[in-house]
Amino acid sequence: MQFESNNEVSSPQKDNRPFFREVLESVAIAVLLAVIIRLFILEPFYIPSGSMEPTLKENDRIIVSKLNYHFQEPKRGDVVVFKYPLDTKRNFVKRMIAVGGETVAIKNSVLYINGQRVSEDYLPQGLRFADYGPVEVPAGSYFMMGDNRNNSDDSRVWGFLPKELIVGKAVVIYWPPGRAGVVQ
Repeated sequence: MQFESNNEVSSPQKDNRPFFREVLESVAIAVLLAVIIRLFILEPFYIPSGSMEPTLKENDRIIVSKLNYHFQEPKRGDVVVFKYPLDTKRNFVKRMIAVGGETVAIKNSVLYINGQRVSEDYLPQGLRFADYGPVEVPAGSYFMMGDNRNNSDDSRVWGFLPKELIVGKAVVIYWPPGRAGVVQ
């Protein structure tokens, strides 16, 4: 007995593109996405010095969010990566201490903003550093300091940071694994 059917079974269409073209397109898309992410969203940075100890240690690797400051203004206490004002080819990382319009002073190793004492829980207990100021931060600028106050090339040395030199907010330490966590 024979069965006849008008239903044809077709095999899936074979893609005529060569395999290497598919691989090339996939690699090109991956590279494009990586460039977009690195330029506009997240970027890794290496910490070359101890100027931010104990928060960031020499040889730490961090991820910086470039999006944060597109949606909100930087605020006091943020750890920020920026272009060094005296050589914009170099990147620095420091803590934002004051914003435009605020007055900064240091007396007896205590930070004062607009005459009010500021608690700095991120500094090592008993740290002593030189008096400074008072100085008023100009509008559109920031006052930056390293957490390792005695070994930091910061706004006390080179002045105020213009807003346009900010790269982004340090958000995560990813290396070494034992130090991985949120930057605070």
